[in-house]
Amino acid sequence: MKKRTIWIAVVFVLLAALFIKVGFSKQTDKEKAKKEKPQKKVAAYIVKPSLLIDEISVSGSLKAFETVDLKNEVAGRVVSINLPEGKFVKSGTLLVKLFDEDLQSTLKKLQSQLAIQQQIYKRQSELIKVNGISQNDYDLTGLQLNSLKADIEVEKTLIRKTEVRAPFDGVIGLRNVSVGAIVTPSTMLATIRTANKLKLDFFVPEKYSSEIHQGMKVKFTLSNNDKLYDATVLATEQGIDDATRNLKVRALVSGQSNQLLAGGFTNVQLRMRENNNALMIPTQAIIPQEENKIVIVAHDGKAKFVKVKTGVRKASSVEITKGIEVGDTIVTSGLLFLKEGAGLSYSTVK
Repeated sequence: MKKRTIWIAVVFVLLAALFIKVGFSKQTDKEKAKKEKPQKKVAAYIVKPSLLIDEISVSGSLKAFETVDLKNEVAGRVVSINLPEGKFVKSGTLLVKLFDEDLQSTLKKLQSQLAIQQQIYKRQSELIKVNGISQNDYDLTGLQLNSLKADIEVEKTLIRKTEVRAPFDGVIGLRNVSVGAIVTPSTMLATIRTANKLKLDFFVPEKYSSEIHQGMKVKFTLSNNDKLYDATVLATEQGIDDATRNLKVRALVSGQSNQLLAGGFTNVQLRMRENNNALMIPTQAIIPQEENKIVIVAHDGKAKFVKVKTGVRKASSVEITKGIEVGDTIVTSGLLFLKEGAGLSYSTVK
């Protein structure tokens, strides 16, 4: 009887111990489940080499290859005008003539004196051979002859100053004077511009100045249409502008078009360089910090924070020049919820 009681007591003790152990295990599992939060899945991007075309867009303006404000050198009255507005004229064409009758009269007078003096000098040249005249008189006649020739050249120069001629082949703009007007050297008569030959002026940031060179091809569009036009760099200003930190560039426009007018605003597109092995990653993968830029790289299935250096930035991607390699897996979403060493589970991998 006693043995049976002892055995019953032992069985109760064992059962109680078993229930306690099971209950404790369940409680521990529940606590672990509470502590361990479900892992959040993130999107990832596998780094691979790609073509990067570094292009910049700047504003520019069209200008006539040659342009001059036509002005007269001396004051006077306009007696004739040959300024065909909007028409082509050849270099040297007489465009405006000022009153010069007084100068013409003086020129004729000097030319008459020169003719007489030349005859006297010719006769004295025969006399000097037979000692019929002193050497001093002969030299004095020669001096007077040369002086008259010089006076005639001066008078011809004054007459030429009453004429305004086309300095080069070009198209005349709108004229601003009429016959009979009294003009001064500050009066603008009209403008003349080279026809069908334009240059393009634009500025590029200082960091691209070393990329610009003579013969470089550029493309541009006008403000009123999207058609692409071509131009070739002629030269650059030999220095960076102190105020804007930009380099001035001048290009020659290729081809002709009625849409291209001097003074027009343009949008210039420059292709600076090409890189067939650029490492481009989505812009959202970058974690900006005060002094550095960070990306999260998958390393043995865990998050690793890596400092990187960036290069060219596009609308949806950015070039990485240092910090990652081809084949690295970059986290592109859920960046704010990840910590160093956290396990990674992917929703999508591109």
